[in-house]
Amino acid sequence: MTRIHASAVVDSKAEIASDVEIGPYSVIGPNVKIGAGSRIGSHTVIEGYTTIGKENNFAHFAAIGGAPQDMKYRGEPTQLIIGDRNTIREFTTIHTGTSQDEGITRIGDDNWIMAYVHIAHDCQIGNHTIFSSNAQIAGHVKVSDWAIMGGMSGVHQFVRIGQHAILGGASALVQDIPPFVIAAGDKASPHGINVEGLKRRGFSSETISALRQAYKVLYKDGLSFEEAKVGIRKMAQASASDAATAEKLTEFHDFIAASTRGIIR
Repeated sequence: MTRIHASAVVDSKAEIASDVEIGPYSVIGPNVKIGAGSRIGSHTVIEGYTTIGKENNFAHFAAIGGAPQDMKYRGEPTQLIIGDRNTIREFTTIHTGTSQDEGITRIGDDNWIMAYVHIAHDCQIGNHTIFSSNAQIAGHVKVSDWAIMGGMSGVHQFVRIGQHAILGGASALVQDIPPFVIAAGDKASPHGINVEGLKRRGFSSETISALRQAYKVLYKDGLSFEEAKVGIRKMAQASASDAATAEKLTEFHDFIAASTRGIIR
């Protein structure tokens, strides 16, 4: 049975699963869909064309599915799509997309989004990410699986953050962070491979060693960007007998090769 507090305002057109809990004074708009097992804390507003999956937990005073903070936006019916089992804490804001992109802001599964985080229009957030309190993510940013955003960090629009990367607290990021790399500072610069995180996630010592060598090729050997890309591609090819290592080196290479804003240096 749906548990909706008497003070909540839920539009009759909203699609709410039968076991969703909605707390006091929350507001749910007409174009909202909320999946089974989700909990909506008090004073939370969910509006816009917003689709929320299963077993999500929204804390108090979150503002979800609001119109993008983009002066070009003219009220187009853009979307926010949130996956399953996400935790979204107090005063978080997540906006719908814009027609200047594909019109959808996406949040994947199993993400931990702490208090006062802002995720702007058209962002694409993967799975198992952590956004520490006050992380501020501008429009069109892509954050890959298992990435971590430090508290009070800020990310410029269109930046990409690779899988298993870490952005340190109070950092300003204006270029891409390659996968597996730690970055910090104002402006953010590289500080090695996320070794401890990779160990916890089951990466072999051989793969971690190879990624550390790829980092050295990119950042320490005095090579040009083009020379570094060639060197890392050759490393991936030479590791063909170790499929896991070859895969991760290829992901590292392909990410930096595809960068349009440039990578942190």
